[in-house]
Amino acid sequence: MVEIVDTTFRDAHQSLIATRLRTEDMLAVAEKMDKIGFYSMEVWGGATFDVCIRYLKEDPWERLKLLREHIRKTKLQMLLRGQNVVGYRHYPDDVVEKFVELAHKNGIDIFRVFDALNDVRNMEVAIRKAKEVGAEVQGAIAYTTGPIFTLEYYMKKVEELLKLDVDVITIKDMAALLTPEKAYELVSEIKETYGIPVNVHTHSTTGMAVATYLKAVEAGADFIDTAISPLAFGTAQPGIQTIWHALPKAVGSHLDRELIHQVSRYLKKLLEERYYGLLHKETLMVNPYVLKYQVPGGMFSNLIAQLKEMKALDKLDEVLEEIPHVREDLGWPPLVTPTSQIVGTQAVLNVLFGRYERITNEVKNYIKGLYGRPPAEINPELRTKVLGDEEPVSARPGELLEPALEKCRKELEKLGYLEKEEDVLTYCLFPQIALEFFKARKEGIRKPEIPKTAQKFKLYIDGVEFEVGIEGVDLSALKYLPQIASTGTPTPAVPSVPSIPASVPTPAPAPVPAPAVPTPAPVGEGVVTAPMPGKILRILVKEGDQVKTGQGLLILEAMKMENEIPAPKDGTIKKILIKEGQTVDTGQPLIELQ
Repeated sequence: MVEIVDTTFRDAHQSLIATRLRTEDMLAVAEKMDKIGFYSMEVWGGATFDVCIRYLKEDPWERLKLLREHIRKTKLQMLLRGQNVVGYRHYPDDVVEKFVELAHKNGIDIFRVFDALNDVRNMEVAIRKAKEVGAEVQGAIAYTTGPIFTLEYYMKKVEELLKLDVDVITIKDMAALLTPEKAYELVSEIKETYGIPVNVHTHSTTGMAVATYLKAVEAGADFIDTAISPLAFGTAQPGIQTIWHALPKAVGSHLDRELIHQVSRYLKKLLEERYYGLLHKETLMVNPYVLKYQVPGGMFSNLIAQLKEMKALDKLDEVLEEIPHVREDLGWPPLVTPTSQIVGTQAVLNVLFGRYERITNEVKNYIKGLYGRPPAEINPELRTKVLGDEEPVSARPGELLEPALEKCRKELEKLGYLEKEEDVLTYCLFPQIALEFFKARKEGIRKPEIPKTAQKFKLYIDGVEFEVGIEGVDLSALKYLPQIASTGTPTPAVPSVPSIPASVPTPAPAPVPAPAVPTPAPVGEGVVTAPMPGKILRILVKEGDQVKTGQGLLILEAMKMENEIPAPKDGTIKKILIKEGQTVDTGQPLIELQ
């Protein structure tokens, strides 16, 4: 029999609806889920922590405690990014240790720990602490493909993890690249060589997941990850309702199928009524091109959203072609958070502004060795461009970071936002976002409303039916809309009806091409503009400062990465036109140079 790890409350909605499932909607069926018979439920970690405070204005610690109160029988587990914890950069050892301690205290039984580079040194502190507090530990290997990723490579990583006394080896196939044949080969080798329990995690992005699970279970896998349909398949995990038919002997009858059906019906209604606008067709469609570009489903949908925001969606194919080149230049990192963001963002910048004309701070830090040891050698030319004659860091990156816990505590106390011990961790991990969250909490600001399902009507153009949704509009007014002729020209409206209300959008006769992406102001001009939408994290200069060409002026957070905006010429800072924390759009003036 194979045990089932349910991902509905974490990876499933992270992959399909951008991690927007609210705590209240989980709690409504949490007790039913507890009775189904899953080995464990993945409910925390990954992007859930970030999204809770950034977008949902929920306390992720409170979510965990509430889920623990409602789920008493089933083990709760989380995804921990090693030294990255639940963020996008390395944190000091004291932050990692305290996070693990408090996560366990608040309800986590199982820690699934991985590192984006498969650098096991970055997993040591988290694994050691998790074992110390008595938790179960899954040592996860990020699975990917490329010239260096052989069976021997993966078996070496298993051996390194076993030295840390992990309880389970997890094959983490985040991009759905694990073929049925490779799954059988890898699971068989691990089981025969070491006899340790093996968990296989994959996504349905490329359409191979059910077959991959079938062969993995045949090879002796002890656990597989599934979700409950309709919050399954696409870029998420396969649905358990399908898996129990595909593997009737292995899954067995210990799962309560009637309860699963009840939860499934609830999720269907929930998606239709509350989260419809977040479920995009791209996340549901099988995408075989992932096998070529090796882009995980979540990364693919993020790229689409980012390019749309930058009015450069027409560059998607070029970006996809560029991603493998960037990955090779950076020594073949597996594409999983945070390296998926690092590689993807750099590929976007390469396409829009020229290859490595703009290099994110994260790429610079990666090349410096501050993320760990790359799987293969970095392109020497790129390394020299970033480091010059400097040698990259060879030590475990966490050793280079000063303790931060007490510093964060004192800062929070001074600001008057410290209410509980967990707040210190939240602030350490996401300082700026945490302060916005704490301020809203203190002022009693209500959580943002969930976007209501758009009202829909059908539109026919050239014989093709389109279903169009409009939010905040009374659809009774749509009876006044003119019919659309096949030429795309509106026909006269009904004579007895007055003009269409201003709140109802009139169909345009033809689509307007998206404008080209604005580039920063030319060298001869005095105003530096935003090359992309984002948030001003830090301003590095002040009015009156003398600056040299290429000197950093400010840090713009875009696509979850920090981008240093350089001075286009020598000059004096005449006027700073923005403030830290401000959101800016593409082409918006930032700083005036004289």
